Amino acid sequence: MAAPARPRWHGGWWSAARAVPSPNFGPRPAGAEVSLAVVHSISLPPGEFGGDAIEQLFTNRLEFDRHPYFATLRGLEVSAHFVIRRDGELLQFVSCDDRAWHAGRSSWRGRENCNDWSVGIELEGLEGDAFEPAQYARLARLVRALSRRYAIDEVVGHEHVAPGRKRDPGPGFDWSRLARALRGARPRVPFAAAPEG
Repeated sequence: MAAPARPRWHGGWWSAARAVPSPNFGPRPAGAEVSLAVVHSISLPPGEFGGDAIEQLFTNRLEFDRHPYFATLRGLEVSAHFVIRRDGELLQFVSCDDRAWHAGRSSWRGRENCNDWSVGIELEGLEGDAFEPAQYARLARLVRALSRRYAIDEVVGHEHVAPGRKRDPGPGFDWSRLARALRGARPRVPFAAAPEG
C-alpha cells in the first residue's frame, strides 16, 4: 500500500486541510509579508462542540433562529484561514495568500491591522478552557508548514493583538506546550514560560 501523499500547497491552500471556501476575505495590501500567526478559540453556541455552526458562520449560512445565541451574530461577516476541531480535523476557509477577517481592530509590536499580515487559526474550544492534545499536534504541524511557506516568525493569541477587547484563546491554552512542539522551527512563541534549568 502506497504511503499517503505529503501535504502540498496549491496557491495559499494546504492540501492537508478540508477546504470550505468562505466569501469573507479580501486582498492583502501590496507588499504585505505574512509574518504572524494568530490563535483564536471559537465554539457555537459557546461551550458546545462538534456541530456545523462554525462552518455556517464563516460561509454566511448560519441559521440565526436555530439558537438564541446565534441571533447576536446576525449580520456578522467573519472568517479565519483555518479551524482545528477538537479531534484535530483541519478545515481551511481562506487562502493564506488572502486576508481573512479574524483579528478585527488589532496591533502587534506597533503594527496595526493584523489581518493584513497574519494567518488566523481558530481552535474549537471555549476561551479559558483546556484544549485537546490532537489540537496541539495539528496546530504545531500547521504552524511548521506555514513557516516553511511564509515568513511567519511569531505565534500569538487574539488576546495579545486585541488586549482588552478579546480574551481568546485564554488561560486554558498552554503556550509552553506549543513552544515545545515547535522546538527547532522558526516561529517564536513569546508567551511560553521560560524553560527551567
